[in-house]
Amino acid sequence: MPMARPDAALPGSPDDAEQVHAGDELTPRTPPQPAATLSQAGELLRALSAPVRIAIVLQLRDADRCVHELVDALDVAQPLISQHLRVLKAAGVVRGQRRGREVVYRLVDDHLAHIVMDAVAHVQEGT
Repeated sequence: MPMARPDAALPGSPDDAEQVHAGDELTPRTPPQPAATLSQAGELLRALSAPVRIAIVLQLRDADRCVHELVDALDVAQPLISQHLRVLKAAGVVRGQRRGREVVYRLVDDHLAHIVMDAVAHVQEGT
């Protein structure tokens, strides 16, 4: 008869369904996500996939900026910045607010900056 691990939950117990054995620790299981949620997450990641859009998010993490400030900071042509901002806006990453003749862009929330910062940090760890 096989010997049960002392740290394993009993089969059929609530802990068995909610936790997974990972090394020496039990960690909560990630519940399955609805297809619509996964699709939306994929769209968000696609919107963040271009290097210029990553740079824009990093700039907006520091402060709200208008297009000409992003052009100056990133040394990218204005039409290209505007095109990337449209993609980010459509994906719900940034929001624009008109101030006189300019539109000032800001990140919708801090989660988006964390996604980008974590990706950058992950790449830098490998170098």
